[in-house]
Amino acid sequence: MFLDLLRRRNPALLDAAAALHRRGELPANCYAIDLDAVGRNATTIRTEADRLGLKTFAMVKQIGRNPDVSRKLLEAGITRAVGVDLECAVAAASGGLRIGHLGHLVQIPRHQAALGAALEPLYWTVFNDQKASEAAAASAIRGRTQDLLARVIGPDDLFYRGHEGGFAAAEIADVADRLDALDGARFAGITTFPATLFDAEKRTVRTTPNLQTLRTAAAALRATGRTDLELNAPGTTSAAMLERLADAGATQVEPGHGLTGTTPWHAVEDLAEEPAIVYVSEVSHLWNDEAYAFGGGLYVDPVLGESRTSAIVVTRDAAEVATAPVLPVDMPAPEAIDYYAPIPLDGRTDVAVGDTVLFGFRPQVFVTRALTAAISGISSGTPRVEGVWASDGSVPLISGLEVQA
Repeated sequence: MFLDLLRRRNPALLDAAAALHRRGELPANCYAIDLDAVGRNATTIRTEADRLGLKTFAMVKQIGRNPDVSRKLLEAGITRAVGVDLECAVAAASGGLRIGHLGHLVQIPRHQAALGAALEPLYWTVFNDQKASEAAAASAIRGRTQDLLARVIGPDDLFYRGHEGGFAAAEIADVADRLDALDGARFAGITTFPATLFDAEKRTVRTTPNLQTLRTAAAALRATGRTDLELNAPGTTSAAMLERLADAGATQVEPGHGLTGTTPWHAVEDLAEEPAIVYVSEVSHLWNDEAYAFGGGLYVDPVLGESRTSAIVVTRDAAEVATAPVLPVDMPAPEAIDYYAPIPLDGRTDVAVGDTVLFGFRPQVFVTRALTAAISGISSGTPRVEGVWASDGSVPLISGLEVQA
């Protein structure tokens, strides 16, 4: 579905990706990111967040923690990141972003609390007293008082399986007192995930019971005299959703797919953010009337439900990407290693080894072995690859590598 969106709203990215791949400047198994579009998207989100008084932390896991994109976010005024796990926070910091939020969704392992504290996050989420004590102790050693967010859970809240955990919302006043009593930490507020979710039937984003849990817990805290509270409310974040979150009391938002225009909402409605990412592959070989495209990053986000995958195959005969055929893809099973994706040819003979193949995925690059590459200059007609990075934000390719016996 995002391939159609790219063809309609950002064909220049498709053209640039195909041309750069044909020239050998963009490798296969690579997510190409339109740096100009990301900058515009980030500015749109940050401007609306500033108007509403919301703190904005960038979620960069989806784009493989690409440091070139991190620098573009800084230019757009988003200076801090949320680390979905410790490794994500380290990579974001290496790319120049300071850490706004640590420990959510993934808690910090016990013996790595010192590394978490060294990042000096603005906020650190904890799910239990033990994790709070570890964060506090590590921060105290550095002479800091760490602001802690308590992850709260109500009886009707929704969580993806494997994401559960936190403090009972009904006990939040006692939790706040216990966190305040720790040397090296103070209670700063509460968080949950997801605060909003895409509703496929209504084709829009709705708030979840979790957001009401945040509001109820905040009211209980204010009843005890606590007025300076942070409410962190991530999930399906775009500029179009920010006012609704602010009206619900949120003080922090964490755009991720909003930065690349790839939330589920973007697939069904033209929001302010532009689609800004495309997966680039190429035909490895032909076999049994099928073209096999290189994999490694063939990620279909399960949040979108069942959907048929197609790809643009830029044949040598295609005058431009707009005239290239869009062919159905036989995607590998989710439990299989995605070495290749077969593309049925149905007798066509114009597809050749080495042809560019373009996919429109809603990615989670950090859970794949795909590369990422930010492309600058697309809006001015001078596309240039800024660098090619591994899915963890490190440099994977060395040109001119000499192999010694």
